[in-house]
Amino acid sequence: MALVLGLATACGGSSGGEGGGGTTTKGDDGAPQVTITPANGAGKARPDEGVTVTAAGGKLGQVSVKLKGADVPGTLSADKTKWHSTWTLRPGGSYQVSATATSGKGKSTTATSAFRASRATAATRVNNVVPSQNETVGTGMPILVQFNKAVPDKAKPAIERAIEISSTTPTEGAWRWLSSGESFNGLPSVVFRPKSPWKAHQTVTVKVHYAGLKIGDDVFGDKDVTRTFKIGDSHTVNISATTHRAVVKKNGRTVRTWGVSLGSGGDVQGDGVDHLLTTSGVHLTMDHVRLERMRPPGKKKGDPGWYDEKVPFATRISNSGEYIHQNMDDPSCLGNRNCSHGCVRSPANDAQWFFSWSYRGDLVKITGTKRSLQWTNGLAYWQLPFATWAKGSALGKTITTTQG
Repeated sequence: MALVLGLATACGGSSGGEGGGGTTTKGDDGAPQVTITPANGAGKARPDEGVTVTAAGGKLGQVSVKLKGADVPGTLSADKTKWHSTWTLRPGGSYQVSATATSGKGKSTTATSAFRASRATAATRVNNVVPSQNETVGTGMPILVQFNKAVPDKAKPAIERAIEISSTTPTEGAWRWLSSGESFNGLPSVVFRPKSPWKAHQTVTVKVHYAGLKIGDDVFGDKDVTRTFKIGDSHTVNISATTHRAVVKKNGRTVRTWGVSLGSGGDVQGDGVDHLLTTSGVHLTMDHVRLERMRPPGKKKGDPGWYDEKVPFATRISNSGEYIHQNMDDPSCLGNRNCSHGCVRSPANDAQWFFSWSYRGDLVKITGTKRSLQWTNGLAYWQLPFATWAKGSALGKTITTTQG
């Protein structure tokens, strides 16, 4: 058996520098040859090229690649002559590699290498991943990966491939890229939406392998981001502008109903939109505000229709100022007629109950008004047919989450 460690008897390849090429270790008396790329001692290895280990004259057995003591995952080819890291490298990360290859006659070569990936970081970084860590959300909740700057089109396919989603129940869905103008909070995003609502009572994990992704010329992603969250009970809300009722179901069973008052209409501004009408369509609950200050869009103090109110127990359902909130005006409207500024006014007990009971991402379907909810209004992504939604993927295909 010929055992060759590190670079002591290495032949060929690179001995360091900027990180180009690899380091080749040859064994004696017919033992295999092992090549590790990037080269040993490299200080500026390209993060997007990952780690490759190849064997000539034998097959690879054990391959170990570590970053800060943690294993770096990779895949061995079917003929066991090539190993490549699954994901790109962390910029600035120091890696240690050890690999053993064995010939058909039982002779082995072991090679080791150490190098550092380039410290260049991306002009765009992962600004946030939604939902939050350990948050319990509704069955309609999308997954948003948000960036601080626009992402070049050429980088989008690689980013989609670098995001892993696992869930207790495998779920079909698709990514769609949103510009800052389409995003609910003004951040360029790529959004995963299930084809059908998530199954209740499961755990979902999102891993964005962003570190080392090629974003532009000699510019790479800075670090990975992971989020784990839970899907809670199935909460659905149906609200009718004609019956003036809200019907709330938990896991398919009606648990509460109450009379509501929706937008009265009658305020068409220069954009041609009646801002006093509630939008019809599939909304998602977005956030909960104990006391929300509300003013009409496009108006200032002294204008006709101006108001400035503080409304308690407000659950937001769009970006156009729509909430399910406690009624603060004429109680005779509730269950009888529409007299709000566009929100869903509710009795105090019901508004407070819903405020505490609902998750972010619960499905709220409103019907019976003459104003349609636009899919870019808040988290209204369920307004797009799934086939249309999936066309926004840079890879042009749907995916199914892995079971985990």
